[in-house]
Amino acid sequence: MNKITPQPGIMDIDLYQGGASHVEGLSNVVKLSSNENPFGPSEAAKEAFRKTAFDLHRYPSTDHASLRMAIGEIHGVDASRVVCGVGSDEIIGFLCQGFAGPGDEVIYTEHGFAMYKIYAKANGATPVEVRERERVVDVDAILKACTDRTRLVFIANPNNPTGTMIGEADMIRLANGLPDQALLVIDGAYAEYVEGYDGGIKLVDTRDNVVMTRTFSKLYGLGGLRVGWGYGPQLVADVLNRLRGPFNLSHAALVTAEAAVRDTEWAEKCRADNTRLRAWLAEALAGHGVASDTSTANFILARFADQAEAEACDDYLKSEGLIVRRVAGYNLPHCLRITVGDEPSCRRVAHAVGQFMAGAR
Repeated sequence: MNKITPQPGIMDIDLYQGGASHVEGLSNVVKLSSNENPFGPSEAAKEAFRKTAFDLHRYPSTDHASLRMAIGEIHGVDASRVVCGVGSDEIIGFLCQGFAGPGDEVIYTEHGFAMYKIYAKANGATPVEVRERERVVDVDAILKACTDRTRLVFIANPNNPTGTMIGEADMIRLANGLPDQALLVIDGAYAEYVEGYDGGIKLVDTRDNVVMTRTFSKLYGLGGLRVGWGYGPQLVADVLNRLRGPFNLSHAALVTAEAAVRDTEWAEKCRADNTRLRAWLAEALAGHGVASDTSTANFILARFADQAEAEACDDYLKSEGLIVRRVAGYNLPHCLRITVGDEPSCRRVAHAVGQFMAGAR
């Protein structure tokens, strides 16, 4: 009898499902399923990437010093407490590996990012799902769910796939109310899309129980390179760096990310275009009878009458070469998440949804 078995909890993990990118039989498709920046990376980032072709035989930096310094300068954080990873996903994984294990609990909200639950289970911890209030994080519900076994509390702000967020006062109240042994992790994958929002930097700098994460996959258009970073107390940074592989990021990824974060003009243009097109798309969908909460990210969570209508709309959009994201796995079976694309893509998907809704009436 084969006695080789995985660690407890691993086989209970539901595999993460990424956004689709192909429709069988169609070639001219518009992908609006993965919240990618439709404008791509800046010219400065692309030029930096091209130049790395001459150094492919060299090992990358192990301390990520140049990228951390750039992040520190642009975001006003202490570079010595920045930890870089393969997307912010890897930082989330390090946090679960370093601070949660068998007998511990990891809290996340009912519509929160799937990887919180996956990484908790992968490290033998117990994931605890907390209800939201009308698709918005409920601080009181989280505090009520905390126990002496709570080690990590994950909050995506703005949240994916709802697009909603909570304000600074609520986040402060949450940080202040956590048990002494618990860390609050503010996942800021979409923070750059919110004008004037620091993503939790002030909270990190004034407390010893808050960590924040960011990614280069969204606003900076580097999803294909997988670069993210975390910022927290020195103790947390020291733990994560002990778990991080010495060459977890390639030279190409490091150099390109540095060029991207320094190109603040391109980032501002992408943010402004997203804000404009997001408002237009939400209004256009509402005009067709499809409601959505006010989004602070780069996508719209479109709500339909029920799951059947949402799935029928998705099928129709696919037939028109438009790929959006079903989110039943996030406890939102009656919704579709639609990335804010460029202007032609937004107009095309709004028109198609309108056609579907007209036929469904």
